[in-house]
Amino acid sequence: MALPFDPAAVDPGDIGEEQTTLEMDHEEAVEHVREVFEDAGFGVLAEFSPSEVLNEKVDADRDPYYVLGACNPQMADRALDVSENRIGALFPCNVVVWQEEPGVQRVYHVSIMRIARLLGMAPDDDEMADIVAETGTLVDEAFENL
Repeated sequence: MALPFDPAAVDPGDIGEEQTTLEMDHEEAVEHVREVFEDAGFGVLAEFSPSEVLNEKVDADRDPYYVLGACNPQMADRALDVSENRIGALFPCNVVVWQEEPGVQRVYHVSIMRIARLLGMAPDDDEMADIVAETGTLVDEAFENL
């Protein structure tokens, strides 16, 4: 199946890509990211370590990699309404922390709100634009405080 657009042509800003590095231990970074996102108005609904699972199940020998499933309830509720519930397939908003090298952790996030709009799962209207802007402000605040 051919994709309806060229993924290489998508600007990182179009999908709300944010990333930074933290110079700290992996477990310390995960806890720090969790606290900062909670302070910015996100709850962490789910979290797991794909590296632990893959290392155990298929002997993958992966470096530490952790996913925090963050959610702002007000934004999620609004997004469900305007997307006729479709955006829920992308919930929660994931913030990923992976070890680039010992003592250096990458924190990465993309906006499910922007991606849903880009893919047609949410409308490209003023109400969705407001949701995108408001969630973007919350994520920006979190990344500034990392």
